[in-house]
Amino acid sequence: MTRHRIRMIVPVPLPAEALAGFAAQLPAGLVRDDISVEFTGVRAGTSSLDSAYEATMADAFCLEAGQRAEDEGFAAVCLNTVSDSGLDALRSRLSIPVVGPGRASFFLAADLAKRFSVVTMWPQWHWIYRKLAVETGLGARLASVRDIATRPDTRELLAGKEDIVFGKLEEQCRRAIDEDGAEAIILGSTTMHQSHRYLAERLDVPVLNPGLIAFKQCETLLDLGLAHSKRSYPTPENPQDAVLAGVPAVF
Repeated sequence: MTRHRIRMIVPVPLPAEALAGFAAQLPAGLVRDDISVEFTGVRAGTSSLDSAYEATMADAFCLEAGQRAEDEGFAAVCLNTVSDSGLDALRSRLSIPVVGPGRASFFLAADLAKRFSVVTMWPQWHWIYRKLAVETGLGARLASVRDIATRPDTRELLAGKEDIVFGKLEEQCRRAIDEDGAEAIILGSTTMHQSHRYLAERLDVPVLNPGLIAFKQCETLLDLGLAHSKRSYPTPENPQDAVLAGVPAVF
C-alpha cells in the first residue's frame, strides 16, 4: 500500500514535546492507514502572530519549513494555522497540494450556513479574519468576530484551563448565534482544538475545527489527484531555498 506523507507546519518555533499538543488534534481513527502526518515547527520566528510584523516572520519561516517538501517525498503540505502563513508562497514553490485552515474553513462554513462567526482567543488575532474575509470574498457572510480576551499559549494550548476557557468560549459562541445571527462557528485558531468537542456538543450550529478541515481537504485533493493551479501560483524562475536555511534554529 502506498503511503502518502503530509507535512503539517506549525507557524511558530516549538520544542518537540509541544508539537505533540498540536498533533493530538488528529484522532487516531481520523487518519487513514495510507496517510502519515508529520508535524514540524518552524526554524525561527515569533510566537503569537499578534501583528503584521509577526505575520511576515511566520510567512517567511513557514515557506522555509515547507519549500523542500516535494523533493523530500511529501505528497502534500498543510499549514496548521488559521492565518494560512506562507500559503501563497508555498503554492508558488510547490506543485503538490498546499492547504491552509483559514481559507478552507471560511469556504466550508459558507457552504454549511448562510452566515458564520469566528470565535477566537484575543483581539490581536482579529486581523487574520479580516484578511481571510477579503481573500475569500466572504466578508458579507461573516456575521462577527468575537474573542475571550485571553492570551493564547502555543506550548500548553488549553490544557489545564478547560474549566475557565471553555465556558468563556461557549458564552461568546452563543452571543455570536443569538445576537449576531451566526449559523455556524469557526474556531479562530488551531491552538483551540481541545475545545471543539465541548462546544460542538453544546451548540445547535456546526462548529468547525480548522486543523481537521485543512487535513481532510489535503486528503481529498490527494484522492482526486488535484492541486492548486500553477497559472494562479506560478513557479519562481530562480528559487533561493538556501536563503532562510542559514537562520539559526530556536530549538
